[in-house]
Amino acid sequence: MARDKGSPQVGLIDWGLLLLRLGLGAAFVAHGVPKLLGGPEAWAALGGAMTNLGVHFAPAVWGLAAALSEAAGGALLAAGLLFRPACLALVATMGVALAMHLGKGDPFLVYSHALEDAVVFLALLVTGPGRLAAARLAR
Repeated sequence: MARDKGSPQVGLIDWGLLLLRLGLGAAFVAHGVPKLLGGPEAWAALGGAMTNLGVHFAPAVWGLAAALSEAAGGALLAAGLLFRPACLALVATMGVALAMHLGKGDPFLVYSHALEDAVVFLALLVTGPGRLAAARLAR
């Protein structure tokens, strides 16, 4: 049975989005925090991936942006706060990771994770966080 779009009722889609947000968000926080704590040398190494897009300046800045995208973006994703900007940042980060893997000639089994995550973040960007997001519950 279809529900009215104006209905405040929480449905299975909202619970599914919550589960997806919490699981993926926690994974990206766990993946991003070590990069964030790695400091300028680690950020420069990470930001070196931008050379695959023709960007050859400020690798530490780009690396810090990627680490923040993963750590803070994952937390925002899980909470459902600033959801679409977080998804957009994560799509961009996964796009750079994908370009890096393709530029190195990595096989599908290596670059598939970045591709899959980019698709999921793009889909979440379109769907939104669902009714069980902190931004909606605070209203």
